[in-house]
Amino acid sequence: MFHKEGKNIILITFFLVVALVLVSQYYLQPEWVRIVVQLVALVILILILQFFRNPKRPVTPSFDEILAPVDGKVVVIEEVEETEYFQGKRKQVSIFMSPLNVHVTRYAASGTITYSKYHPGKYLVAWHPKSSTENERTTVVIHTPKFGEILYRQIAGALARRIVNYAEEGEQVVQGEDAGFIKFGSRVDVFLPLNSKICVSLNQTVTGAKTCIAMLPDKEQ
Repeated sequence: MFHKEGKNIILITFFLVVALVLVSQYYLQPEWVRIVVQLVALVILILILQFFRNPKRPVTPSFDEILAPVDGKVVVIEEVEETEYFQGKRKQVSIFMSPLNVHVTRYAASGTITYSKYHPGKYLVAWHPKSSTENERTTVVIHTPKFGEILYRQIAGALARRIVNYAEEGEQVVQGEDAGFIKFGSRVDVFLPLNSKICVSLNQTVTGAKTCIAMLPDKEQ
């Protein structure tokens, strides 16, 4: 399955690759040049297809767990001052997505959207410390039954030029469902209550809608 946000790019790339392969077949010489051009075109198509893949991941929603919103590697776990919405301290877990990761954003928890805002900005590399506050980004807050409000932030990377965010204020959302997409490189920060029990470690690889990143303090693993 491919994500709907990639439909136009996939179709355009497919037709361009087919045209390039056909044209090179008849007009490019010597043979080795033609073969290299055709292989490069096919590789580009494969990369586009894998980037926009959207594997289905059935989830049994749990109010006791916060799931990873994206695929990638945990690059930050720390207590920080969140200044956009909470104006106070929170536990931050940040997940970096390489271009090879699935780039679908999924709801980390079930609840009600209480805040959803887009911020235009720069395109610093996603692991840059200032990318969380200076890059193009969206901030979404979900009010959950047991954790209270949690915040996640989609952050564009150096290659990203468009963040897609489906969250609308007042909407009821379900853990694991599609929340958006970030095109071509990115990071997602999750801000949790201070009493949350973090279940991941730095440099751990996580899977969106599968890996638990936080629990209630009294819940055992």
